[in-house]
Amino acid sequence: MATHHAARADAPGAAKRTHQEPQGQPHEALDPRAELSEFLRTRRDRLKPADVGLTDYSRRRRVPGLRREELAQLAGVSVAYYTRFEQGNARNVSREVVDAISRVLRLSDAEHAHLLELARLKRGPGRRGESPRQQVRPEVRELLTAMEGVPAYVWGRRSDVLAWNQTASAVFGDWAARTPQDRNWARVTFLDPASRDLFTDWDTKARDVVGQLRVWAGVHPEDAQLASLIGELAMKSDGFRKLWASHDVANKTHGTMRLTHPLVGELTLRYETLALQGDRDQYLSTYHAEPGSSSEQALRLLASWGADATRGRSTDSTS
Repeated sequence: MATHHAARADAPGAAKRTHQEPQGQPHEALDPRAELSEFLRTRRDRLKPADVGLTDYSRRRRVPGLRREELAQLAGVSVAYYTRFEQGNARNVSREVVDAISRVLRLSDAEHAHLLELARLKRGPGRRGESPRQQVRPEVRELLTAMEGVPAYVWGRRSDVLAWNQTASAVFGDWAARTPQDRNWARVTFLDPASRDLFTDWDTKARDVVGQLRVWAGVHPEDAQLASLIGELAMKSDGFRKLWASHDVANKTHGTMRLTHPLVGELTLRYETLALQGDRDQYLSTYHAEPGSSSEQALRLLASWGADATRGRSTDSTS
């Protein structure tokens, strides 16, 4: 595995292959109406009449969850209006109506925010096309270097990893050894077999990654690069395709992650994710272990090894 200067995404030793888009993938934006329709349908499917205080007198139901007319009744809107809304054909829908639908569907805060995005109530319609390349400020790179001993990296749109420090490479594998295209948590999780060995609870990691992509899709449905990424992953990974079809959203800002590291064994790390105010769509994630724990000792050992902890661990296996 290549060695790199801390907190640099373009460090010496990084793979030199030119960026290549996946063959056969569309460069079109996601369909906002289809996203809205499928999201609401999957949220209806997971509820039963009894869950929302209704009595089901029918012996046979054609739908697994709430019917449209049941949801409309509880939300205080007409069936025709709700049907138009779910199909993406309602115009000038009010925030009050969306809030009422969210309450009936028992949406989480993240799901409610996602629905507002899909209904385009948080911002105006986006512009289709390529998003500009994200750049990490030099001051943020200096911060990553100053944080050596604490695994930290900056990630952005579509879960792209933009910059990192050496300790993060020691824990998660050398990002500099991957092509810029493959410095992406979704590609690593679903296309790199080593991720299943590294993440003790890989299923949870996979759901979180897909849920975060769903959040991004709601905010930026015009992102053609995201559409291509989703198409590539759906074609190459059955696991991704099934999770994407569930329309679950996740915006994990903190929590605990368990790893099985090839050099130091089991690690339990706590993570925090902070938005970089002033740097749109950029986030700083840091990891630390409980003081006095075996994980803290193992993390110190990895940090002391520096570049040697990354050498030979992985290759660019996601291409």
